[in-house]
Amino acid sequence: MVPVTYKGGTIIIEEAFSPKGTLELLQKSNPTMFFGVPAMYTIILNLPNIRELELPSLRLFGYGAAPMPYEMVKKLKDTFPNVKVQNLYGQTENSPAASTLKDDLALEKIGSVGEALPQTEIQVVDEFGAPLPIGAVGEIVMRGPQVMKGYLRDEEETKRTVRNGWLYTGDLGKLDEEGLLYIVDRKKDMIIRGGENVYPVEVEEVLFQIPSLLEATVVGVPHEVLGEVPKAYVVIKENHTLTEDEIKEYCMNNLAKFKVPMEVEFLDELPRNASGKVLKHVLRSQVHANS
Repeated sequence: MVPVTYKGGTIIIEEAFSPKGTLELLQKSNPTMFFGVPAMYTIILNLPNIRELELPSLRLFGYGAAPMPYEMVKKLKDTFPNVKVQNLYGQTENSPAASTLKDDLALEKIGSVGEALPQTEIQVVDEFGAPLPIGAVGEIVMRGPQVMKGYLRDEEETKRTVRNGWLYTGDLGKLDEEGLLYIVDRKKDMIIRGGENVYPVEVEEVLFQIPSLLEATVVGVPHEVLGEVPKAYVVIKENHTLTEDEIKEYCMNNLAKFKVPMEVEFLDELPRNASGKVLKHVLRSQVHANS
């Protein structure tokens, strides 16, 4: 919203997302850009006759707030070959963003959230705040003119989050040789299974490759021997069938054994907040409530 407003553009804000209403608005208002979270694109791209939809004015699909699986980016570009895609990565604490991955690298650098925005610096650091070498996983920190001054009436949390001008994001990531940033996962979402690190995003990327699967998310659940193990929550496409054994078998063929979900639970829909983000803490709380 900030850059569009700054440039004098018009913004149309929907009260709530609905596939039918959103598509009707896209056709009626002739926008040049649409921004949504991956969940919205997943739902839209699985609608019948979506390839017949004509959006002649649309130039760009923007997305953010959560990782966009490779299969979804590819399907989006295949369905709308004349519309570019662009990812934006950031947080409320550094609005509007810290980095961006543009259309020309969308499929070549899948999993990346791109390069730092102008006047923005990004580093990946260890637990002591020291920069890590290329390819090493650590916490993402960034600084620039868009970093917040602090949390309202919470000096203690502000000191923990902003140190020497650097915003500590709480996200785990890595940089490649070209300086492009990759999100591995949220620090709090990482699963430690018997001493092995399991990043839910990596498992989710594999789950999204299963044709009959609509949505998926992975969380860590308690285990009496291993401490914590991955559990998958999945939503199956309408008029499709899929078993837990089939999902596990697919994961076994595409992941290291310790990363394969120990359990799969089928849901009608994933719990989300108003912006479309999956509420993993809700799923975790249900596990603890039932244990």
